[in-house]
Amino acid sequence: MDVRMFTVGPIQENCYLFRREGSQRALIVDPGEEADKLLHVIDELGVKLDGILLTHTHFDHVGAVAPIARATGAEVWVPTIEKPVLADIMSFVPWPGFGPYESWDAEHTLDGGEKLELAGFEIDVLFTPGHSPGHVTFSIPDERVIFSGDVLFQGSVGRTDLPGADWPTLLESIRTLVDNLPEDTTVHPGHMGLTTLGAERASNPFLAELAR
Repeated sequence: MDVRMFTVGPIQENCYLFRREGSQRALIVDPGEEADKLLHVIDELGVKLDGILLTHTHFDHVGAVAPIARATGAEVWVPTIEKPVLADIMSFVPWPGFGPYESWDAEHTLDGGEKLELAGFEIDVLFTPGHSPGHVTFSIPDERVIFSGDVLFQGSVGRTDLPGADWPTLLESIRTLVDNLPEDTTVHPGHMGLTTLGAERASNPFLAELAR
């Protein structure tokens, strides 16, 4: 598996472009900003984008969706209850000075529990709300990899002071991940560096409640 991480935009969001090693088909997760930079990499690799996968629709994760979808023809998968946010993105930017971002009407919706077959991968969609109401995590079991968006970070977790966020719900989502996936699962988070579920369970101070 060839995974490339690009930290983009003023909030330093992690976008991921991944494919089977040597494949000409790829997927992108949470293209938050800097569409030109991301499109350049797609062109440079000579890959066809089979889909744009969104863990959630906070503006720092979706700002480049529209230009990338238009340029590549790739369809977009979004959490069902957050589809209206992507379709009217500037109405949901909570602070001045960000954007403008272009809205997009996603072609596919996700509720969790789906199994996607895209770009040669079998991807489990896990419902992991708490940071946002419809948040999902993308798990690739045969690679022991997850794209966790803003659920779990290296030494931290997603914030719960935004509309629709809730700490007990987020903690249960994290519990779902650490209880049901192998400890050596690599976590590709929406911010900060890579980690593993085992490392976070052992040392993440926010997960102390899980041990009780």
